[in-house]
Amino acid sequence: MEENTKNTESRTKRRPVVLTVLVVLTVMAAASLYACYQVALAGAHARYMGVKNVSAEKVAKIIRGAEMNANNIFDEVSRNLNDPEGVVAALKSKANLNLDVRGYFAAFVPDYYPEKGTWFEPYIFQPEYGGFDYRQVGSARHNYTKSPWYVKAKESSASFWSEPYYYYDGTSLSGHYSTFVKPLFDSKGDLACVCGADMKFEWLAKELKWVDESSKSNKVLNKYLVLTDLNFYTVILNNDGECIAHPDEKELTLKDEGLLKDLKHGKSGVVTNMEIDGEECTVYYGPIEYIDWSVAVIVPQKDIVKHILPIAIVLLVLVVVGVLTVWIVCKR
Repeated sequence: MEENTKNTESRTKRRPVVLTVLVVLTVMAAASLYACYQVALAGAHARYMGVKNVSAEKVAKIIRGAEMNANNIFDEVSRNLNDPEGVVAALKSKANLNLDVRGYFAAFVPDYYPEKGTWFEPYIFQPEYGGFDYRQVGSARHNYTKSPWYVKAKESSASFWSEPYYYYDGTSLSGHYSTFVKPLFDSKGDLACVCGADMKFEWLAKELKWVDESSKSNKVLNKYLVLTDLNFYTVILNNDGECIAHPDEKELTLKDEGLLKDLKHGKSGVVTNMEIDGEECTVYYGPIEYIDWSVAVIVPQKDIVKHILPIAIVLLVLVVVGVLTVWIVCKR
């Protein structure tokens, strides 16, 4: 009877100690977990801003490479402005250097070659059966001089990328495009023609996959191998927030007001808790050099804090071990 009384008193004395230790350890674990969460969140933002900057630089280099390939052909056209057949031969000469270009053209000012009529616009393109084919597409019905790209080239006298557009003809050529446009001038300094290279966005989508994979394998960005199991991906946006290139060729439009404002002014930023494809995501975005587009790195929200889970498990285990240890010591 006396022994039972002592055991009861012992448990009574032990309980406040164990409860106190449990509360203290729980509060410490919660505070530590919150601190780790904030540190991980800051680290994730810094890491993905770095990924965004690297992606923007790589996309800019890809686009500049496409421009250089196109300029090689346009320079050849410029050297043959005195001969319309030489122009066609120039368009054909290096067309196979970049198979991602679906077509090259040279739209001449009306009556530039009187023997060719008012409208002369030779077009070298990739047909469905492969290789390259030639077609004269200029006509009164297709008055290219009123096209926005022609008017802009004539007024600006500078090269540029056209606004993205959708072309449909019922063949494999149908799809979303952007055209690199460059005006050419004759020896007198007068406009001779406006050249263009039609690029299908399948090309950029393919390149974006390479950009993402190279970021995950980058030894500087991924020193501690924290990017390898994440699902972030890179897209290219126009100033209206429309996705003009997606690694999985999906259609996507981002409608956040702050993001749209920054895109129009070529600024960088971050948007958190944006729902994309039914999933909460954080979007890191910024301008691409040389072109009026922006790159955005889209990161699922769960991936932002994925690396907190192991820390939470460790802290939970430490709390349980600490409470059990105190309980056993007090019992003895």
